[in-house]
Amino acid sequence: MPSLKIRKIKRFVRPYRVTRGEEFRLKDFDPRDTHGLKSEYKGEAKALLESGVEWLSDEQQRLYAQDRWGVLLIFQAMDAAGKDGTIKHVMSGVDPQGVQVHSFKSPSSEDLDHDFLWRCAKALPERGRIGIFNRSYYEEVLVVRVHQQLLEKQKLPSELVTRDIWEERYEAINAFERYLARNGYLILKFFLHVSKKEQKRRLLERLDQPEKNWKYSSADARERRYWDDYMKCYEDMIRHTATKRAPWYVVPADNKWFTRLVVSGAIVDALEDLDLRFPKVDKEKLKELATARQLLMSE
Repeated sequence: MPSLKIRKIKRFVRPYRVTRGEEFRLKDFDPRDTHGLKSEYKGEAKALLESGVEWLSDEQQRLYAQDRWGVLLIFQAMDAAGKDGTIKHVMSGVDPQGVQVHSFKSPSSEDLDHDFLWRCAKALPERGRIGIFNRSYYEEVLVVRVHQQLLEKQKLPSELVTRDIWEERYEAINAFERYLARNGYLILKFFLHVSKKEQKRRLLERLDQPEKNWKYSSADARERRYWDDYMKCYEDMIRHTATKRAPWYVVPADNKWFTRLVVSGAIVDALEDLDLRFPKVDKEKLKELATARQLLMSE
């Protein structure tokens, strides 16, 4: 992709990248923001997204061939914020063999017999592949914190469930992500920041349109009662876990076309910094290729 388009995409990314959590305040980020790009320029945004998808496809081939880096993309959001659609659009041009998507629902009995990071740790992508977590271990400091009765199901010794448990989980998450980064993982974390008003509109749309009825869950509406609690938890989570090695992107999600552009741009930006290249072929391999050519040409 021409460098000009890369630069254009990048300018929609940097304002939403959080690497110093202590300075973060959720109120400073508007879910309706489009960084000055008006709705009438959605065509331009679509063209940039298509360019980003094309570029990502090329980079994914280099990532796979080089077989050195693993890429982990984490998506967290309130219901109806557009995680599934964003993943679908941004990764639409990538070879499916190079991408692994895991959607983490309520933990199973087996999950509950292990530590809270276990089920995500065993789903990490191999080197050369892109792993996508649709929800993740961050649920442990979000939904579990909002509904603290869920801690009782996690079979923790009672003396370990203290007022410090959330701080301790932040410490564990930071240590885990630091470990991954030191072992060749690129980690990008996306919070799709949808407004309460827009979420309501989308939930009603799921009720009104028969083809979207299957998406609706009564739990979605019930969880709206805890909206303020969730926002406090999201802010606290980002404040404690945003680092240079594993940055958060607080992506405005009221306009899906802009959400997809920012996510695409963030991935483009980060992968470009890896300077991925196809492996160089040594002399022995070149001889092998020459022999193979001779055999094919002699048929």
